[in-house]
Amino acid sequence: MKNFPGRLAIQQRVLPHYRVPFFDTLAESCEGGASLFAGKAREEEHISTNKNLSIAKYAHAKNRHLFKGSFYFCHQERITDWLEKTNPDALIVEANPRYLSTPSAIKWMHSRNRPVIGWGLGAPQRSGLLAGVQKKNWMRFLNKFSALIAYSQRGADDYAALGIDKKKIFVALNAVAHKPTGGLLTRPIRKDYEPLIALYVGRLQERKKIDNLIRACASLPQNIQPNLWIVGEGPARKSLEHLAKEIYPTARFFGERHGVELKMIWGEADFFVLPGTGGLAVQEAMSHALPVIVAKGDGTQDNLVRPENGWQIPDDDEKALKESIKDALANQHHLRAMGVASYNIVLTEVNIEKMVEVFLRALEQVCKKPRITK
Repeated sequence: MKNFPGRLAIQQRVLPHYRVPFFDTLAESCEGGASLFAGKAREEEHISTNKNLSIAKYAHAKNRHLFKGSFYFCHQERITDWLEKTNPDALIVEANPRYLSTPSAIKWMHSRNRPVIGWGLGAPQRSGLLAGVQKKNWMRFLNKFSALIAYSQRGADDYAALGIDKKKIFVALNAVAHKPTGGLLTRPIRKDYEPLIALYVGRLQERKKIDNLIRACASLPQNIQPNLWIVGEGPARKSLEHLAKEIYPTARFFGERHGVELKMIWGEADFFVLPGTGGLAVQEAMSHALPVIVAKGDGTQDNLVRPENGWQIPDDDEKALKESIKDALANQHHLRAMGVASYNIVLTEVNIEKMVEVFLRALEQVCKKPRITK
């Protein structure tokens, strides 16, 4: 794949630690370099951020967080000052109309006849009295972009449903792990007396439904109950530890882990469970040859989780979660085969390198087009 010959600017609300490898890999393919503009998350989000990029340059944004929940907005101060200093040939921004500084960044680029690419989950499909107005607002916002990159095919379909030209839409399957190297991690078959290990990795938040995972494990027959390992931090940790102490005292809380420590945990686990919405650890789990049990969420799981490598279950369905865990525990040989399938999907289809290829194709397309005029 050809490199991007110019300078690239990338806007993000925050820079989570798991995005660093992707942005550095993308920057490595930009001959003029890449600058990333991001700020701090709200304290209650418990997002582990990182400014230590190796190749891309980090530019600090002062985030102003306004309101909460469905009324949340974010304004990033001095975004056009950053663009003046960076002077990019192309800009990639989060395609989220709640970020109030994005229109000024787009205007700055368009006034210089330079392309802007939006990157996002998709656009919500509304119903009700205000659906028509909301649809028009989304269309007005999305039509400002030279191209759109969706995290999943479902997100791309959302953009197309709003009338966006399909030629302008790209799908970069969401990845946080590189293409695996060093060969497939093989796991031995455990003895009958050895419990299998069910692993969760991610933020400890209510929406992740980790309480359902604890209850589902506790409701299984005692002779097949797995060891439950929970990795991560967040506002729900104390309540989850209290619940586990009452009904599943063998559950182990590791706190936040990265690098070698986390790699060792991946290597010990037998299958991965994401009982609630969101969570990029799915692809990382698959890169370590783990079968996955995942709740249906924003569509990013649709391209990852298939019958040959895991289970997709309805969100907040404790019964379906329990049955999937029971299936996973039933046959270790089948479980290991599913882990191999996970590994092969990440090896050939969903990894950071494939994701970067899509971004470079989008950049190549928009930079070939005639410059945008006022």
